[in-house]
Amino acid sequence: MGDNDIEEQDTFPVQRDEEGDNRANPKRSRRRVEQIHSKVSKWMLPEELRETYLERANCCPPPIFIILISLAELGVFIYYAVWKPQKQWITLGTGIWESPLTYKPDQREEAWRFLSYMFVHAGVEHILGNLLMQLLLGIPLELVHKGFEVGMVYMAGVLAGSLASSIFDPLSALVGASGGVYALMGGYFMNAVVNFREMIPLVGVFRILVIVLIVGTDVGFAIYRRFIVHDTAMKVSFVAHIGGGVAGMTIGYVFFTNYDKALLKDPRFWMCIVGYIAFFLFAVIFNIFLSPAQ
Repeated sequence: MGDNDIEEQDTFPVQRDEEGDNRANPKRSRRRVEQIHSKVSKWMLPEELRETYLERANCCPPPIFIILISLAELGVFIYYAVWKPQKQWITLGTGIWESPLTYKPDQREEAWRFLSYMFVHAGVEHILGNLLMQLLLGIPLELVHKGFEVGMVYMAGVLAGSLASSIFDPLSALVGASGGVYALMGGYFMNAVVNFREMIPLVGVFRILVIVLIVGTDVGFAIYRRFIVHDTAMKVSFVAHIGGGVAGMTIGYVFFTNYDKALLKDPRFWMCIVGYIAFFLFAVIFNIFLSPAQ
């Protein structure tokens, strides 16, 4: 009896510890999530809006748009990489050029190519660079602004990139999601510049310098590929980077600076929409009647 009593008594503290651990785990998880949201708010929002964001912050819905679009781009790349292995920054094999997704000036009457080119990438570094940038920027942006706003800015950048390329570099092809990535960077950059005084100064300077460095390096390399490298059968335009960036600095800026505000009541929103529609209509007319591409 005595032994049994001792054994029974020894089990009770263990049960209490397990119950305590079970109760502590959700608290630790909530604390980690709160820390993540706190860091996101410092990077994405001015000080006056952080408290509002933290009060409402949750992961429902999760950042599904940027994750799904990244998986789709990776899936298409793997498909073409199996068909035509990609081992360099710019490897434009038969598989990519014959893809119904690639934007080609002589097939621009197939209107879906003005968007679908974002799924096709020209090399390992190309796809990895785009995926890394859009995930690093897109997930925090989507946590704050949700998928609709981020999706609109991303797709506006993709379309603006191809339309700008068809006007200013009409004989060049397009592959890659740089238009969408640059739209996210453009909106984020303008938000950092406009709200610089309301954010942590050191963080603001760091963000602006990082974006300028990335954009300068990437655009410089794209220009090098376009005008200096002559080992590809068809030139790939760099204008989509610029077109996507401009879309981000206008439409993206309006979307990303209207947290907790009525977007439809902001006159800047309508100015950007009217400007984008005017640009779209001009690009359509140019491609039908004025483009030198046959």
